[in-house]
Amino acid sequence: MPVVKLLCSTLGKATGLLTVIVVVIAVVLKYFDDPDPVKFTSMAEDMKTLEENFRQQNKSCFILGASGETGRLVLQDLLERNIFSKITLIGRRQLTFEGKAYENLVQEVVDFEKLDDYAAAFQGHDVGYCCLGTTRAKAGADGFIRVDHDYVLKSAELAKAGGCTQFHLESSRGADKNSGFLYLKVKGQVEAEIEALGFDRYAIYRPGVLLVDRQESRPSEWVARKFLSAFSAVFSTSMAIPIQAVAKAMVSNTLLQPEQKTEILENKDITKLGKSAGK
Repeated sequence: MPVVKLLCSTLGKATGLLTVIVVVIAVVLKYFDDPDPVKFTSMAEDMKTLEENFRQQNKSCFILGASGETGRLVLQDLLERNIFSKITLIGRRQLTFEGKAYENLVQEVVDFEKLDDYAAAFQGHDVGYCCLGTTRAKAGADGFIRVDHDYVLKSAELAKAGGCTQFHLESSRGADKNSGFLYLKVKGQVEAEIEALGFDRYAIYRPGVLLVDRQESRPSEWVARKFLSAFSAVFSTSMAIPIQAVAKAMVSNTLLQPEQKTEILENKDITKLGKSAGK
């Protein structure tokens, strides 16, 4: 019994300490929060009307990273809204889906190490969604750079050459090509290099911590997400965002007509746009 009491006491203290840390982080990020959200001039318009108008243009799109959390939800939202006449998934393996909604999907299996050999897979698309990415913990530093920079940039280059005019990139809050942190530096570099390709429209999404229950998640990550989820529900901060909101924002933003060719959507912008999908 003493051992059990000691264990419970230790866990209680650890949980209390974690709570205090998260509260402090929340207060700090509240102070250094995102700047004022981007003003979406078309937000007053009815989303259903925008969807119908876009649908009549008979456009096609591709998704990179449809096997991941964000990409999967982008695909789901696109199918539910039915705004594209053709959806192509580009990835390293064939994905399996159940249900009639997925029957007309086109899948292109490519070798990301030899993307030039698969240029045809990137041809004939109007819009591209890139949710491709890994982590240093999973792939190591070199593997992370290869996926999040090399694969992403080469895919964008082939898409642009293939006629794609609109490119949507899932990046990260704090992305900065001059950052001293590898993750943020790589994200910032690929953002800038894709912008230089000159798409007619280029949207960069910089969400905070993505709130999603991954099956492979470690206990510490699960606890952190639960705390961040609770605080994001109370405070309007740049700490975190439900992954569903990111996916919906990427699809909703496709329907809008921004004044500038390149736009950067920070966490608050994504949250606002993600909510509009439910209106």
